[in-house]
Amino acid sequence: MSAALPHTAIERFVANLKAIPNNLRAATLRGGTPNTDRSRSSFVFGNVFLHLHPVRVHRWSLRWTTTFGLGIMATAAFLITLVTGVLLMFYYKPYPDAAYISIKDIHFVVPTGRFIRNIHRWAANVMVVAVLLHMARAFYTGAYRKPREFNWLIGMGLLVTTLGLSFTGYLLPWDQLAYWAITIGANIAQSPREVTDALNLTESFDPGGLQKLLLLGSSEVGEEALIRFFLLHVMLLPLVLFGLAAVHFWRIRKDGGLVRPANADEILGPRTEAYPVFTEAPKKTYQLAAIVKGKTAAVGKGPENTLPSMPHLFYAELGILMLTAGICLALAMVSDAPLKELANPAVPENPAKAPWYFLGLQELVAHSAFMGGIGIPSIVLIGLGLIPFLDRETAGTGEWFGGPGGKPLVLQAIVVGLGSAIAIEAVAIQFGWIREWFPKAPQLLITLINPGTVLTLVYALYSVWLVKKHDSTRAGALGLFTCFLCGFALLTLIGTYFRGPNWNFYWSPADWPAH
Repeated sequence: MSAALPHTAIERFVANLKAIPNNLRAATLRGGTPNTDRSRSSFVFGNVFLHLHPVRVHRWSLRWTTTFGLGIMATAAFLITLVTGVLLMFYYKPYPDAAYISIKDIHFVVPTGRFIRNIHRWAANVMVVAVLLHMARAFYTGAYRKPREFNWLIGMGLLVTTLGLSFTGYLLPWDQLAYWAITIGANIAQSPREVTDALNLTESFDPGGLQKLLLLGSSEVGEEALIRFFLLHVMLLPLVLFGLAAVHFWRIRKDGGLVRPANADEILGPRTEAYPVFTEAPKKTYQLAAIVKGKTAAVGKGPENTLPSMPHLFYAELGILMLTAGICLALAMVSDAPLKELANPAVPENPAKAPWYFLGLQELVAHSAFMGGIGIPSIVLIGLGLIPFLDRETAGTGEWFGGPGGKPLVLQAIVVGLGSAIAIEAVAIQFGWIREWFPKAPQLLITLINPGTVLTLVYALYSVWLVKKHDSTRAGALGLFTCFLCGFALLTLIGTYFRGPNWNFYWSPADWPAH
């Protein structure tokens, strides 16, 4: 016999109160607990946050060596910086007279303030490293090839936005380190004057001055710059990053998931689970009036060798999130975010250094501000953007270092990339460059022929040689990309550890001249 229904309003109220947990669960998971393939697919497809995922994921994509979780790690690091940044905003005051004091309060007065700031700083660094490595992974596995060209461009936008986020946050403490690092960035933005001055065009055509004005809001780092950087850091760039990331994830799904070799199913072998793949048969059938050839990446592919995203992919993502959080927490416990003296325009830092991820550029800027800060980076970005449209080959797609030459070619390119950079840097450090050899040399010659442009030319010639040797644009791209990675790493290392006062080369900070 069924229980009698409550009659009075009080009884109904008490019954509804007791039923809240079950009703809340039913309202949240309208299809019930996802415990079959079909209900798991519906759970992903109908969720506002999770629907960017595919309802099923290929087993190849779940292998650790496919991606090393770098994309999810970058996303996790961004979420950590977002949460800790919001907490820091409760105490930070974005104007010069109070910015430094508020950071000191966070560092020394606010309970756990120093720890939160340390996590924020380390999560930002982890994010930069993860995004760089993620782009390298995408390149070396050919993940930029058709139909993923557009998503490669979106990934480049994410890289630039990530660097912009880190750079704009660098000024906010308003200490000596931040002030002079941003001053270096502003001078790089103004570097086109190196060319316009040489051509006597600056009075009528001054793109460098305009870039610096747009960046700082004035001719020097001050209150306007701090407000602009704060707005960019906490509002505009995060919104851009959210938008680009959403499109990036969505396109991964629409492009057929993560890239994989054509013979991935053969490599993995058959699934051990019993067939059929779907454990719940559909309750309706549909009749098509016509059948047409589709254009999406999913055409002609069935669910074989796939698993439901819920829970397999989500468990992997949660694991990487926990790993990223653990790394940031561990680093935050052993290393404090730097905080130097109050910013003082009258007392320059020596050496004044940009953030670590720009120290490779600063090494090039020491020889030519325009080519090192704008010319060569622009060439690299344009080249990266053109790669998917120049390399239309298919061999090796989805394989690490796939394509003609393969891993031996990459190892050779590492030797060429590091060897060329070391040789050119050694000459410049030991013997100087054109300005030291020919003091009266015209500025345009110094701008066009400097260690950075010579190194870029060497890498380009090596890439052309690889294209001819292997009769493959992929081979040339592999060599060129690897060389630039090696050059970037070496120049960053030199700028970080071997440049001291007046940007002179020292084997150790112990060799720096005493003040």
